[in-house]
Amino acid sequence: MFEKAIKELEEVVNKLESGEASLSESLELFEKGIKLAGDCNKMLDEAEKKVSVLIGGEKKDFDEE
Repeated sequence: MFEKAIKELEEVVNKLESGEASLSESLELFEKGIKLAGDCNKMLDEAEKKVSVLIGGEKKDFDEE
């Protein structure tokens, strides 16, 4: 899931950097990129929590927010 989102984010960035998209397409791509970046950050945060628990750090439930 994370790898798929990162790949999709890279594709969005490449399209934006190419400068070939119209203004409206660029705005849509930017919005999609922001969402993908947020999703990736959330997945990384969850992974970090799990690693912390596994190495004896925090003793919290993984689903707590």
